Amino acid sequence: MSNTKTTTSLPRIVIKLGTSVLTNGTKRLSRRRMLEIVRQAAHLHEQGYPVIIVSSGAIAAGREALNYPELDRSLRGKQMLAAVGQGRLIQLYSELFSLFDINVGQVLLTRGDLSNRTGYLNARDTLLTLLAHRIMPVINENDTIATEEIKVGDNDNLSALVANLVDAELLILLTDQLGLYTADPRTNPDAALIPVVETLDEHIFALAGGTSTGLGTGGMITKLQAAQLAGRSGTTTVIASGGLPDVMLDIAAGKHIGTTFLPGTTYRDSRKRWLLSEKSQGALTVDAGAATKLRKNGASLLPVGITQAAGDFERGAPVRVLAPDGTALAIGMTNYAAHEIRQLIGVRSAQIETVLGYTYGQEVIHRDNLALL
Repeated sequence: MSNTKTTTSLPRIVIKLGTSVLTNGTKRLSRRRMLEIVRQAAHLHEQGYPVIIVSSGAIAAGREALNYPELDRSLRGKQMLAAVGQGRLIQLYSELFSLFDINVGQVLLTRGDLSNRTGYLNARDTLLTLLAHRIMPVINENDTIATEEIKVGDNDNLSALVANLVDAELLILLTDQLGLYTADPRTNPDAALIPVVETLDEHIFALAGGTSTGLGTGGMITKLQAAQLAGRSGTTTVIASGGLPDVMLDIAAGKHIGTTFLPGTTYRDSRKRWLLSEKSQGALTVDAGAATKLRKNGASLLPVGITQAAGDFERGAPVRVLAPDGTALAIGMTNYAAHEIRQLIGVRSAQIETVLGYTYGQEVIHRDNLALL
């Protein structure tokens, strides 16, 4: 099952697991809790959902491995713990998912990896290829080399960036709270759970409290930041308790669990608005057949339909797509650089690897990265 390449129409789901969820409120990783989490993720996987896990817990695993040493709270101490714990954490995930015949792939990221176009595209290609081959990506902040990233909210916000990266429709943030309340439920007995947030404004941020344990690096504030970031890209976010039975399965099935944050747009509209706002760095002229397919069929742009490439742009650049008469048809983000596209003009997609010696996919511009004018 895990090595079979497949595609699915089910929405992509990113699941962020906080340290407090993985430890079940103790000082060490709870194998029983992690097995339950893995069971649910495996069930979603078997249903055909493309699932990505963003997991905290490396530092907690390092503390456990070193028998809870007395350390200061310096960055280098946390990096040491992460270096020790990261391997143990992914090994545990590998062992647990293997019970369900699922392979996992470890991906270590920082915000810096996603802030430049090349890193963004490489990370996206890696994750989408793992999903296409039915491999479960397990992502963590690359704490051992990060500097500013080891701070409050790194994996909350990282999970939102990953959701944007793979065009996920759902981001599930599992924590030790049932969701967002009207007040702190630990100190106010009148606090009520907020089931749905349509607009994430300053009033909602004012309701957020701090972290409830000393084990994690995030709190409710950072989860709201993540929900806001994900919502701008068209992703629905749910904050819920990781201790609820079948919480991930229930959320994926559409049940009202925790607090749901509705996006203000769809991810496709968000991507297209971004494309239309970017300055074009070049132009691709297409033949009449390709122009028709782009206009009427919502097709991707393949190299066989390209007749000319103008400009000197890198992979991932926004470029104009022109009809044979020079009329602007669309703006899209390219999978190939200008010098590569010139080698591929008129070439069938199956021959890309033969021509270049490698391939970034059969489309020069995928339809999801194309905005018609």
